[in-house]
Amino acid sequence: MEKIAIASDHGGFDLKENIIAYLIKKGLEVDNFGAHSADSVDYPDYGIKLAQAIIDKKFVRGILICGTGVGMSIVVNRFPGIRGTLCSDVYTAKMCREHNDSNILIMGGRVIDVSLAIEILETWLNTEFEGGRHQRRLDKINQIETNLKTK
Repeated sequence: MEKIAIASDHGGFDLKENIIAYLIKKGLEVDNFGAHSADSVDYPDYGIKLAQAIIDKKFVRGILICGTGVGMSIVVNRFPGIRGTLCSDVYTAKMCREHNDSNILIMGGRVIDVSLAIEILETWLNTEFEGGRHQRRLDKINQIETNLKTK
């Protein structure tokens, strides 16, 4: 059974709590990295923790939520090997898994409601990476990271 990492800032706290309850009800194991209340916090702290846990191979995939999802997207996509994708619709959730092998789902707690978030989550969790020509494209992205390290 896949273990899911999840984190949010205060803007995503309520949606995160609803998603945790949903995942647990489905029988999935969830590791909550915080925030643990709706009190104001700095979103980078939570995005960094979750991205590092994926890089360290403690989790295969994770979920991040902030007010719009934009802040978390900016933070996690600074890390090599992270493919965080901001999704506000089901189609994007499907395509980011099929074509980009997304390993972090990012949503905006202030821009989508719980029912849509769960549809997005289900699609993201249940869509497989297609590989093939899409792997070739990911390899090109990975090469950028390699080239930057050697400069």
